[in-house]
Amino acid sequence: MKHTVSVSQRGQITLPVEVRRSLRITEGGVVTLELRNGEVVIRPAAVTEIEVYSDEDIALWDKEDRLDAEGRKRIQRKLSR
Repeated sequence: MKHTVSVSQRGQITLPVEVRRSLRITEGGVVTLELRNGEVVIRPAAVTEIEVYSDEDIALWDKEDRLDAEGRKRIQRKLSR
């Protein structure tokens, strides 16, 4: 299936109804957009709830953490890249 779509002044495109139906994308649905080898890949996505943790929860986990200070720093360096 191949379609040609226009890009609006604001950078928006409209997915043809045939594409939306095929991918089961409904109004208000969420998609992911990925650049892959010079092409744009659009896929349906799901939104999941994010749990917010309190400062007390985090402090408890830090207390129970078995990493030494150097191990914790090493992980934090990897995560900050």
